[in-house]
Amino acid sequence: MATGCVPHLMRSRRPWGAVMVEELVAAGVTLASAGAVYLLAAARVVKQYERGVVFRLGKLRARVRGPGFTMIVPFVDRLHKVNMQIVTMPVPAQEGITRDNVTVRVDAVVYFKVVEAADAVVQVEDYRFAVSQMAQTSLRSIIGKSDLDDLLSNREKLNQGLELMIDSPAIGWGVQIDRVEIKDVSLPETMKRSMARQAEADRERRARVINADAELQASRKLAEAAQQMSDTPAALQLRLLQTVVAVAAEKNSTLVLPFPVELLRFLEKAQQPAPAPPRPAQEPLPAPAATGTLDPEPEMRPKPDREGAVLRQD
Repeated sequence: MATGCVPHLMRSRRPWGAVMVEELVAAGVTLASAGAVYLLAAARVVKQYERGVVFRLGKLRARVRGPGFTMIVPFVDRLHKVNMQIVTMPVPAQEGITRDNVTVRVDAVVYFKVVEAADAVVQVEDYRFAVSQMAQTSLRSIIGKSDLDDLLSNREKLNQGLELMIDSPAIGWGVQIDRVEIKDVSLPETMKRSMARQAEADRERRARVINADAELQASRKLAEAAQQMSDTPAALQLRLLQTVVAVAAEKNSTLVLPFPVELLRFLEKAQQPAPAPPRPAQEPLPAPAATGTLDPEPEMRPKPDREGAVLRQD
């Protein structure tokens, strides 16, 4: 019995200071563990392209947390991170009727970003969905106010108008519209064929005008060349020789015989009838003698012949 009671007596004789130290160490470990848990619960990291909006017991804190390490009160504060990067949002194709009564389908793309993180969280429930719906309604409005030619050729102006229509309500949401682009305009097949025929007719008209202008210029040049050659007959002979050389340069069986133009002119003059000689004037008849004799009868008067001589009848 004496031997078994020795350890119990030795334990009961430990100094009071050692017991206090052990209790302090255990308390310190407990506090350190609680502090580590608190730090883990309170520590937050905000990325460079984000901003942190803090709500304390449901109330918005004025200071927006910037990028880097930040602390909040666990179980009291709630941190909302807002992306500040430019967002690319496609707008679904919208079908509408233009001002000139043409049915089209138009789709677009919107580029926007958040400039006020607190407004983007507080003023609107989901700013992405709000921008998407506003873009669709604005696109339908633009289609109804525009002509088909504007949708196809004047897109820059329509993009600016669409950007203003979306940006006006988005400013109150803390969102800035960077740009809006119309991607594609889909037309009915009948309209495509009509536009193709119109373009073909326009090209044919321009081709005819250009051809007629070329003919007019060529005729003027030919008239000037003819005038120059008429002043210098040797130039026509040189041109004839150049034509013969050009024809003989190719390997063909064509036989070219130069024919002088002066010979043609001579033959043309030879075929013309000779002009009749001028007819001589008729000599006046002698006056009748004053013997009281009557003039002979008309059939007994002398008749002039073709040579102008007077023949007397017996």
